Amino acid sequence: MLRNHEIRLVLLSMSTISLVMLIAAAFLSLAAVVLVLITSILLIGCSLLFTRLRYHEIEKLSGYLRRISGGDYSLDVRDNREGEISILKNTIYKVTVMLSEQSALLHKDKIHLTDAISDISHQLKAPLTSMMVMADLLDDPQLPEAKRAEFTRNIRIQLERLDWLVSSLLKLSKIDAGTVQFKKDQVIVAKLIEKALQPVLIPIDIKEQTISITGEDNVSFLGDLNWTTEAIINVLKNGVEHTQVGGTIAISFSENPLFTEISIQDNGKGISKEEIPSIFKRFYKGKGAGEGSSGIGLSMAHSIITKQNGDIDVQSEVDKGSQFRIRFYKRIV
Repeated sequence: MLRNHEIRLVLLSMSTISLVMLIAAAFLSLAAVVLVLITSILLIGCSLLFTRLRYHEIEKLSGYLRRISGGDYSLDVRDNREGEISILKNTIYKVTVMLSEQSALLHKDKIHLTDAISDISHQLKAPLTSMMVMADLLDDPQLPEAKRAEFTRNIRIQLERLDWLVSSLLKLSKIDAGTVQFKKDQVIVAKLIEKALQPVLIPIDIKEQTISITGEDNVSFLGDLNWTTEAIINVLKNGVEHTQVGGTIAISFSENPLFTEISIQDNGKGISKEEIPSIFKRFYKGKGAGEGSSGIGLSMAHSIITKQNGDIDVQSEVDKGSQFRIRFYKRIV
């Protein structure tokens, strides 16, 4: 404690004042000298005791901080008394709680990242393995031309799947990182649906499915046309994939003072009650998912919609179809 420059300065000042008072008292009487001497000793002693107690508390806080920096967030140093030390203790406790929460979130993110890397590796491994096998077969000079053309076409299909998968993962990572700046334009829903239908018209035609669209031309919401189109495309693809040949897909949209709603309903396979809570999870593939399904389409749709003050839910019954309802709220909810 006495190594502290400030403490030495205080003691020197108090000693100097006491000495001056003693000299002044000497001109009065011996009793005055004794009184000043006793008072000075008591004051200096009390000051040293008080300072020692404060140093003891600071040493304890230093020990707490060392333990906290070592990862021990279970310490409770709160103090209900008044004073600067008590305020400091309560502040340290608040910071400790915050660090504990951040540590838990980092651990959760680490687990999520590990799982995501594992899932991505699995998603990439299947088409790569398939292409490697077909590439080896193409090296055979005796391979019939029909088979060579088939393998070449399959490799192209797998490459397109890889390109879509990597592109989707990059988009998802940008959304998760918060680097995507969603526009807040007036989006006309009729034009949005028209744009989203373009990539799925061929699969719909191949499966001879019927599309119906119901809604007023002036229905709109504030959002990003291109990103929302991406979300709607993924929902439509899911409906087309799980609806049988000759099935129907009904799209309707409406607007009220609270929100704009888009409904996409099919009469396909439907989703079991056990699967519904998981369908928007990344890389989740339901029991009826096709071989080429990656399990990220609905997850991406969910991320895009929720980032624009919206939500998406599904109502479904096995063998009776599914209805996806998308709402964009006019105020933050």
